Amino acid sequence: MPEQQFITAEGAKKLKAELEQLKGPEREALAKRLRDAIQMGDLSENADYHKAKEDQAFLEGRIQELEYVLRNATIVEDTGGVKDVVAVGARVTVQEDDFDPEVFFLVGAKEADPRSGKISNESPIGLALMDHRVGDTVEAETPGGKIRLKILKIE
Repeated sequence: MPEQQFITAEGAKKLKAELEQLKGPEREALAKRLRDAIQMGDLSENADYHKAKEDQAFLEGRIQELEYVLRNATIVEDTGGVKDVVAVGARVTVQEDDFDPEVFFLVGAKEADPRSGKISNESPIGLALMDHRVGDTVEAETPGGKIRLKILKIE
């Protein structure tokens, strides 16, 4: 049985929009490319046709992946306000030693984007923070070594 996947309501909305785009305009454009390539004749040496077929396989695979995620993931609603413990959907302010505080938004693996502060609940830091409270100090084993983070705020 696969591990439980989480996704925020915002992430689910983005995935639904992507799915709608792929199943509508993207699929239609690809079908037109395939029709045009087929009309050129000899398919065995038609690079446009082969590229369109590869793109079609990728598109259909992405559609299946999105449908699976949206069907099986647990959508975490943002209730707003202060939270008692760190969980998916929480915005967590942490501080490592004497460095400036950092804010992380804990999301499911499918919507993680570390550059914008969205970290996965499955990442080393995300795992270390999960289920802890304000004032707790957690230790995360990162590729750069162990780090200790003090939880300053959970919202």
